[in-house]
Amino acid sequence: MITRFSIKNSVLVYTVLVMLFLSGLTIFNSLPRDDMPPFLIRVINVVTTYPGASPERVENLITDQIEKAVQEVPEVDFITSESRTGISIVNISLLESTTDLQPIFDRIRRKVEAVEGELPEGTTVRIDDELGDVFGVILGIIADGYTPAELKNLADDVRDEIIKLPAVAKVEIQGAQEERVFVSFSNERLAAIGLSKNRLQEIISATNIVVPGGDILADGQRIILEPTGNFQSLDDLAQIVILSEGGRVLKLGDIAEITRSYTDPRKSIVKINGREGVAIGVNLMAGGNIIDLGTQVDAKVAELLTDLPYGVEMLRVASQDTVVDKSVRDFTSNLVQAVVIVLLTMLAFLGLRTGLVVASLIPATMVTTLLLMSFAGVGLNKVSLASLIIALGMLVDNAIVMSESILVKMEGGDSPVDAAVDSAQELSVPLLTSSLTTSAAFMAFWLAESVMGEIMGQIFIVLTIALLCSWVLTLSMVALLCIKAIRVNTESEKVTLFTRFVGRYRLFLEGSLRRPWLTIGVIVSIFVICLGMFRFVPVVFMAPSDRPLVTANIELPIGADIERTEMVVDGISAFIRENLLVGESGGEGVVNWSTYTGEGAPKYDLGYTAPESSPNNAHILINTTSDAANTPVIEKVQKYLLTTWPDVKYKVSRLVSGGGSADPVEIRITGRDAEALSRIAEEVKKKLATIVGATNISDDWGMLSKKLVVEIDPIKAQMAGLTNQDIAVALEAELTGARTGSYREGVDVIPIVMREIRSGALTVEDLEGLSITSHSTGRSIPLTQVATIVTGWQAGKILRRDLSLTMGVTCDVQAGTTANEVFKAIVPWLDGVSATWPSGYSYELGGDAEGSSKAMGAVAEKLPWSGVIILLLLIWQFNSLKKPLIILLTIPLGLIGVIIGMLITRSYFGFMAFLGVISLAGIVINNAIVLLDRIRIEEDEMNKEPAVAIVDAACQRFRPILLTTATTSFGLLPLWLGGGIMWEPMAISILFGLLFSTVLTLVFVPVMYSKFYGVRY
Repeated sequence: MITRFSIKNSVLVYTVLVMLFLSGLTIFNSLPRDDMPPFLIRVINVVTTYPGASPERVENLITDQIEKAVQEVPEVDFITSESRTGISIVNISLLESTTDLQPIFDRIRRKVEAVEGELPEGTTVRIDDELGDVFGVILGIIADGYTPAELKNLADDVRDEIIKLPAVAKVEIQGAQEERVFVSFSNERLAAIGLSKNRLQEIISATNIVVPGGDILADGQRIILEPTGNFQSLDDLAQIVILSEGGRVLKLGDIAEITRSYTDPRKSIVKINGREGVAIGVNLMAGGNIIDLGTQVDAKVAELLTDLPYGVEMLRVASQDTVVDKSVRDFTSNLVQAVVIVLLTMLAFLGLRTGLVVASLIPATMVTTLLLMSFAGVGLNKVSLASLIIALGMLVDNAIVMSESILVKMEGGDSPVDAAVDSAQELSVPLLTSSLTTSAAFMAFWLAESVMGEIMGQIFIVLTIALLCSWVLTLSMVALLCIKAIRVNTESEKVTLFTRFVGRYRLFLEGSLRRPWLTIGVIVSIFVICLGMFRFVPVVFMAPSDRPLVTANIELPIGADIERTEMVVDGISAFIRENLLVGESGGEGVVNWSTYTGEGAPKYDLGYTAPESSPNNAHILINTTSDAANTPVIEKVQKYLLTTWPDVKYKVSRLVSGGGSADPVEIRITGRDAEALSRIAEEVKKKLATIVGATNISDDWGMLSKKLVVEIDPIKAQMAGLTNQDIAVALEAELTGARTGSYREGVDVIPIVMREIRSGALTVEDLEGLSITSHSTGRSIPLTQVATIVTGWQAGKILRRDLSLTMGVTCDVQAGTTANEVFKAIVPWLDGVSATWPSGYSYELGGDAEGSSKAMGAVAEKLPWSGVIILLLLIWQFNSLKKPLIILLTIPLGLIGVIIGMLITRSYFGFMAFLGVISLAGIVINNAIVLLDRIRIEEDEMNKEPAVAIVDAACQRFRPILLTTATTSFGLLPLWLGGGIMWEPMAISILFGLLFSTVLTLVFVPVMYSKFYGVRY
């Protein structure tokens, strides 16, 4: 019907084709671009601060309450929590089947709000559900000679300019130092004038007011009364009147030192190339183009730099736009190379006229697919472009079969129009069925409820669009071009050469059909042998990212001061500058780097989540010249850390690909007692140390930290008129200071903090001499009269998973070793030793094992749907059960080539190779459909004997099947050689699997058909 309509309305068809072509070319430049398809971050964090509380108290009073509340939400998959001194961090991960996140986040928020009233007084709860916001561009600002306050003001000005850009949704500043006004007093001085700290704080708070005085009616007008009182300058603060115990009038400046400075100790330190600065993260608006964002930011930075004074530098420290631009350009280049290879293959095997007709389908299908991709919301990324490369060989199969059928009919005496119409009637349903079955093979990835399903699901969408476009264009455009271009009186040498191959194939096939059981036995034996060889193929769930970026996480023991952490980070920076930085002469190495001490970097990648701020943690971003430079940089930084800072826990690595795991090997041990968990974890670490390839072994709890316990004597405290809160508040004021108001300067609000003049330099002996003021009596009592100070040890942090204490033992793997090999070595030991653990203690695998199980399990769960659809399509096509069974028995044969290819190329099997196997199944089904349908035609329409029909049909379809294999295989070469380590296994799986399965299909399918239908030779 499509062919007949196209022939009658050829001018209309050509016009539509030209319009589609122009529209596709136009839409190409406007399609959104990204490195990989985005995926949802199904995590919400609840962070609660409770200053001064120990990890155990935080766990019992806060973490436990919040966990039990949010566990009631049915969409929650699992809950992890971290309780450490003064802070509780609860991470709620939702089921990967959830897609509409905001209503669930709102329910979790309401659950948390419901328990807030039950939390201890003084707690502050913060809920963060924007963990998916990625700052694709991060700018580092360095300004020599600027004070921290001036640098912050400069960063604010830059932020105000960048936020106005059309592609920008959000801008965040990191590393800016917060100002404080400190009122530093001496306990001795206050005691001498008979003044308590509490009374001094009340005086300051009562003086510094911003309160309306109301209004009065005068002459029919309302006039506002505005009493003075808020501080206009630091001198106003110093002039506060203080009445001493003897009635003497003093000013605050006489009894306290008033200074304007910065938070001490600092909360975070950002350095760019080893020089102190700030970082500005720029977030792309929803649906925007990351490359456009980069262009706009670069233009704005260049404009700003012309107005800024000398010494101010702004440079990129994270650039997702350049990564995406290069990625899309490289994959577009791979696509163009694949198109050229397929075109040349067509011309080489089909001759000039037929080759050009078939080859015309490629650009027509590509531009039409791009146009429909824009309507489907699919942009240009590695997955969508790889899908187009995979589709190349498949889509030309329709044109090959169609053009060859028309050519044969024309050689039989039919007119070009009749040959085209008859061929279309004969092939439209088989070609549609083969296209749909191939598409259905990929449907499981689209349906899979997992992160990998979100990422790889686009393959199904793009392939389905491309194959259906190919089918429609084959029945319309290709048919029209065949009528115009194909001539039956020309025969080239290449056709003669192909005929010789067909002749030899006929002889081999007839010999195989005469010995069917021998043929089947040999093929099955090869299959079984290859399955046995699979154990020699390395298994890697997901290759790391090939982005030219190295990350380093640095963790010192809990309790380490930020200055100590900064010392380690400065050492790493000096090492990079002296040994890895690329000079003007070029070469491979480090381009620039940025360090984030005390807190993580802005979220520069979907796979990265910054931890909560902690003075013992640091994160380093190291931009390299290329992916090839990553491994040497990682090895050198690791060696430096190992030899220079042996007490530091570190992880230096590439970025993790979407769906991958930060720790390739993780063993989570769950139980009731922290000490027992620690003992078991030590056993596991010792066992890991004996496994070849396991390195950087550690656990996620870290070492015990020292603490000073103030043991309050309740009787003495009550007799002195003190409460526990009096003592705790006084200690906090002495050691860290207490906020007592705000100083406003323009739009800036600077907290006023009261602190003891020796704050930050107090010793244990000084603590014993501290005076505690009673709120009820106003008397000051030495701490030693109501409490004693003893030294103790505590867990630096307490980790839980689903309300149970959980300790994770992790390790990296050396080059040449896979996480799967480490798991294989330790799991049998774990199964044995876990039987001796106390009741209630167990283990589960994390890392790559868990990620692989989730991702492949999610796909495997949906594979039956693909199988059912494929089976129904085959039954619809053949109206038979035997023929679909023959096809289904053919599918596993592709594994022969996959395993051999993996071994020859020394590649690995993982999720991408698994994707390749599923792709291969679709192509094998396609070839088998074409062959079996031709056997039907030979028997039913040409009235041939079954024995003759099988051989003639196989020879008739020999060239189309072989050409499909050649075009698909050759088209995958650029993806194999230039797609990077992530796509290499998939390309190898399809390429080698197709080469072997095609040879076997051309023999196995006819032989099985002869046995199923009792055909004898």
